[in-house]
Amino acid sequence: MRYEIVLAPAAVTAYEALPAYWRATVKDALERYLRHEPTKVSKTRIKRLRGLIRPQYRLRVADILVFYDVTPKAVQVLTIVPKEQAQAWLQREGTPAKERAPGQGEG
Repeated sequence: MRYEIVLAPAAVTAYEALPAYWRATVKDALERYLRHEPTKVSKTRIKRLRGLIRPQYRLRVADILVFYDVTPKAVQVLTIVPKEQAQAWLQREGTPAKERAPGQGEG
């Protein structure tokens, strides 16, 4: 299945702020990894984020991280940040998952 890749306004701003080489590299990675299998987790490239409702996934492109959500037909890129700024962005913009009470959920 072919997913539409949609960049949020913050992602567009971050993308345009990258040097030309990194813009080309990130664009290639978005096409290569997110267009057809955005949820295919790998050891180093794509990770499903735990403890967060949003963003759902992270794509690593060298020292640049792309945070995104997946819907049935689209990949919504939320932001593109350097690795050293990723934790601060997640704390500021991430939506934590609600903790389950003991005994709830399983079964």
